[in-house]
Amino acid sequence: MTATNTTVSLEAALSHAMRMLDHDPLLAAEQARQILRASPGDPVARLLLGMAHNLLGEHARAIEILQPLVQEQPESPKVRMEFGTALAAAGDQAGAIAAFEAAVSLYPTMPGAWLRMASLLDASGDRERAAKAYLMHARTAMHDPQLVSAGQAISDGRLQDAERSLRERLRLFPGDIAAVRMLAELAAKGGRIEQALELLERCLSLAPGFAMARHHHALLLERANRLGDALAEVESLLAQDPGNASYQEMKASLSVKLGNYQAGISLYESILQARPKDARAWMSLGHALKAEGKADRAIAAYRRAVELEPSFGSAWWSLANLKTFRFDVGDVDTMRAQLARPNLGDEARLHLEFALGKACEDAREYADAFAHYQRGNAIRRSHLPHDAAWYSRRTASARAVIDRTLFARHEGAGCADPSPIFVVGLPRSGSTLVEQILASHPDVEATMELPDLPAIAQELRMQGGSGPGTSYHGLLSGLGPSDLRALGERYIARASIQRKLGRRFFIDKMPDNHAHVALIQLILPRAKIIDARRHPMACGFSNYKQLFMSGQSFSYDLADIGAYYADYVALMAHFDDVLPGRVHRVVYEDLVADTEAHVRALLDYCGLPFDERCLRFFENGRAVRTASSEQVRQPIYREGVDHWRHFEPWLAPLAKALGPAIDNYRAPRPSAP
Repeated sequence: MTATNTTVSLEAALSHAMRMLDHDPLLAAEQARQILRASPGDPVARLLLGMAHNLLGEHARAIEILQPLVQEQPESPKVRMEFGTALAAAGDQAGAIAAFEAAVSLYPTMPGAWLRMASLLDASGDRERAAKAYLMHARTAMHDPQLVSAGQAISDGRLQDAERSLRERLRLFPGDIAAVRMLAELAAKGGRIEQALELLERCLSLAPGFAMARHHHALLLERANRLGDALAEVESLLAQDPGNASYQEMKASLSVKLGNYQAGISLYESILQARPKDARAWMSLGHALKAEGKADRAIAAYRRAVELEPSFGSAWWSLANLKTFRFDVGDVDTMRAQLARPNLGDEARLHLEFALGKACEDAREYADAFAHYQRGNAIRRSHLPHDAAWYSRRTASARAVIDRTLFARHEGAGCADPSPIFVVGLPRSGSTLVEQILASHPDVEATMELPDLPAIAQELRMQGGSGPGTSYHGLLSGLGPSDLRALGERYIARASIQRKLGRRFFIDKMPDNHAHVALIQLILPRAKIIDARRHPMACGFSNYKQLFMSGQSFSYDLADIGAYYADYVALMAHFDDVLPGRVHRVVYEDLVADTEAHVRALLDYCGLPFDERCLRFFENGRAVRTASSEQVRQPIYREGVDHWRHFEPWLAPLAKALGPAIDNYRAPRPSAP
C-alpha cells in the first residue's frame, strides 16, 4: 500500500470515529486505539480518544491523554477546549478557566468555549468576567450547529421542534443565554409574553451587555404596555450605542405613547436632521404632530414622506386619515399612477385604495369611492381573516355564564378606586367625541385607548388554559375577593403611567372593552362605564372605510361588521338586564340633536357638576390619537349623521347581517343565552 493510500485510509478511519462520538463514544474510543496502533502518537487520534473518555465520564483518563497533547500542540484551540472540559468535570475550576481562555484567544469564534468559561466564572463568583464571556458566547452563537439548527426550525415554522431542542440545550447548559433568548422569542410568538419577559430578564442578569436581548426585552415591555420600563431599556441601549437608528426611533415612539409629545417630536426632528430622506421617520413625525393638534405641520410631514417615496401608501392614508384634509387633483393622479404599477406590494396597494376612496368620497364620486374601499378591504381581509360565527358563539357563551348571581356572589369585592371612566362601544361610534367632552371637565383627564384591561383578560385566559380569543368569563365565578382586588389594583397601577394631570378621574377609551363589562364590574365596581353608540348603518360603513393600524378584523367585510354590531348590541342588552342601570348609554345621533341635555346627563352619571367647557369641547387643545382627532377639534356638525346614505345602494350585506339591530339598536330587549 502506498503512503498516499495509507494517509487516505487513516483520514477515513478518523472521520468515521469522529462521527461515532456522539452516539457511541465507547466504539469511537476503540476506533481511536486501533488508529494509534497503526499510527502511534497520531495527534488527531489522541484528541479523539480524549474526547471519547470525556463523553464516557472518564475525565481523569481524558486528562492523562490530553495534558501532554496540550504541551505538544499549544496552538490547537480544540485540544485546549477539550482539556478544559476534562478539568472542569474533574473539579479543577481554575485550570479549566485557563484552558478555555487559551482556546478562545487562539480562536475567538468558539461559542462552546465561551459558554463553558462563562459558567465556570459565574460559579466562582466572578460576575464581571462571566458577563463578558456570556456576551461573547451570544455573539458567536452563529457558529454553534445546534443553535443554528434551532434557529432554522423557528424560521421554518417548526416551533415545537425548536423549543424541544432549546430546552434540551438548556438542560445541559442552563447559562446558554443565546438559547434562552431564542426560547423567549418562541414564547413571545406563542403569546406567552410574561414568560418571554422572565426569560429575557434571566439573559440580562447573566449578560447585561447583551444588546439583542435588551432590545427584545424593550419591545416586549412595550407590547405589555409597560411603556416606562421599555423606555428605560431603550435609554440603556442608547447609552451604549447612541447612533443606533432603531433605538432612536423606538425612544421617539415610546415618548409619544407616554404622552410626551414634545419630546417625541424633538427626537423625530433630530433623527431627520441626520437622515432627511427617511420617509418613514417623516411619517412618524406626522403622527406625533397630528396627535398634538399641529395639523398643518403634520400635513407637511406626510407630504414630505410621499415626495420622497410616492408609493408610500401608509403616508397617503395618513393624510386621508386626518378626515378634515382634502386631496388635490395632483395627489389623486399620483396615487392612481402608483396603483397602476404591476409590482406594487399589497401593503402599499391597500393603503392607496383606502386613501383614494376618501379622495373620491370628498369629491362626491360615491361609486368610485366605494369601489376603492371595497378593493382595499378585500386585500386587508385576505391577510386578516375573521370568523363571524365563531365570534357569535363566544359572545353567546359569555352571556350564558354572566348572570345576576355572579355579581351578587362577589358584591363588595374588587378595588374600590372610583377614578376610571370606561368609554366602550364600537370604533367610529362617537366614542372620541364623548371622551373629548368629558376631558374638557377640570376633574377629568383623558389618557388613550389603554390595552391594560384586555391584557388582564388575556392573562385570565392563559391561566384557564385557553388560547387567545376564547372566552374567559367562565373563570370569573372562581375568583376570590383577594384575586378581584389584586386585578383591579393591577389595572390602576398599569394605567397610572398615562395620568399626567393629577385629576380625580381618568378615561380609558378602548372600544373593545364592551366585551369586558362584567370584568370591570367585578374588579372595579365603582368605575363608570359609558356605552357610545351610533346608528348601525352609519357606524358600520364608517368602520368599513377606516383602515385600522391593527386588529379589528371584523371591519373589512360588510356582513362581518353587521354580525359583529348585532353581537355587541345583544351583549350590552344582556349587561343591561343583569346589571340594570350600571352602564350609561350615549347615542351619537341624540347627542348631535340636543347636545346640552345629553352632556348634562353624561356628567350627572359620572357624578360631575355641569361645566360649560364641556359644551366647548372643540376648544380643548389636548392631544388626541384616534382617527377622529381632527373632527373632535371642531363643533358638532349635523351633516355627517346621514352621510352613509350616499353609499346605501352598496350596503345591503351590512343591513341584512344587522337583522333586528338595525331598528332597535338604541334599547334592544335582552337576548336569551
